[in-house]
Amino acid sequence: MSVSVSGFYIALTAIMAVFFTYRVVRLRRGLKIGLGSGGSEELRLANRVHANLIENAPMALLLLLLAELNGLAPVYLHAAGTVWLVARILHAIGLTQGRGGYHFGRFWGVLLSWLVILALAVVNLFYFILA
Repeated sequence: MSVSVSGFYIALTAIMAVFFTYRVVRLRRGLKIGLGSGGSEELRLANRVHANLIENAPMALLLLLLAELNGLAPVYLHAAGTVWLVARILHAIGLTQGRGGYHFGRFWGVLLSWLVILALAVVNLFYFILA
């Protein structure tokens, strides 16, 4: 069975992770900070944007892959994958622009990420119950 749909979203998330990593590295080099944030709020926020993606991506993408392997229709896989990517972009923008406080993008980015993870978990539980 092909897993091209989940593979597509895994690849795009990987590119996003590399972009977020590059952002941290660029700030570290510019500020000459090798470890931690050195008191730089901008570096601290960039670290959290990257870390939050890395904390959430494995669960979301694994559930997406399993849903595809279990036979979920591509339209639903694309819907979940698209919402996932939009959520992560919203979160990154919101966390950065909100400087760690409340921001529309951060709120909706987290909420949509959780909804994707929960929806895919329910889908996979449904497949388990039917098996």
